[in-house]
Formats: sequence, structure tokens, C-alpha cells
Amino acid sequence: MPAHWVWREGPQVPGASAIVDIDGVLADASHRQWHLDGPVRDWYGFFDAAGGDALLGDHAELVRCLDAGLQVVLLTARPHRLRELTLEWIGRHGLRWDLLALRGPAQNMTRSVRFKREALAQLRSFGFLPLFALEDDPRIVEMYAAETLPCLYVHSGYYG
Repeated sequence: MPAHWVWREGPQVPGASAIVDIDGVLADASHRQWHLDGPVRDWYGFFDAAGGDALLGDHAELVRCLDAGLQVVLLTARPHRLRELTLEWIGRHGLRWDLLALRGPAQNMTRSVRFKREALAQLRSFGFLPLFALEDDPRIVEMYAAETLPCLYVHSGYYG
């Protein structure tokens, strides 16, 4: 697996899983959306402010209630440089997860749809059996449908 992906408790045998997005699904990123307003988007400012995100508690509870036999893969388009910040945020909020999959060093400029399509293919090639996903970006929901993965759309309000 990619070196920038992190297991919660060491490597596990991949199996049935749920893919869960972070920003807009578990993390309320509304306080940092202003970085993306206007003609020039400040992606560094947007991502650097992620540590201040509030937890979307109802969504986190939904993930906690998933079948205990499912592995929870947090698949996020956050860049790998946010790994420690993200792990600290996840720990602070006591989230359920097994694998954290972030963008790799060479993927910083890869559009999120392409990144998540490639990551889904990688997960499947490693033996994960994704049963469904939770996602707030309608473009990624469409991509999952095209990849025959059922996806529950979570309305974050970030996508018009």
C-alpha cells in the first residue's frame, strides 16, 4: 500500500469496507470555505485550517453504528502533508476508522474525482471489498456510481 496511507492499529487483512470522506462528511469545513471564494483559490489556507473543524457528530455516530465487521476507510483528498493534523483531529474526536488514505506527495494537483477513482481501484487491488461510500461531493458520488459502488450522498452545502 502507499506509504502515506496509515493503518490505525497496524496492517490488517483487507476485507469488506465502507469508504468515508472526511471534509463535509465528518468534518465541518464551513469555517474555511472562504479560502476557495473568488477567482484564485487558496488551497494551502483551506487545508491548513482543517485542525479547527468542528465534528459533524450525527455523521460520526452513523459511522460508529456500522457493522463491527466492516473496515472503515477514511478516503480524503487532503494532501499527505496534513497526515499528522488529520490524525490528531481524528483522535481528538474519537472517530471510528481502520485506514486513513490521503493524497500522495505526487498527487497534490490531481483533481479529487480522479484521485478517489484511482484510490478506489488501489483499494480493490489490495483486496478491499468496498460495500458503499459516504460522500458530499456530487461529482464523486457520480464517479462511485460509474464504478458500481453504492454511495450515500451527504449534503454539506459546499457544492452549490
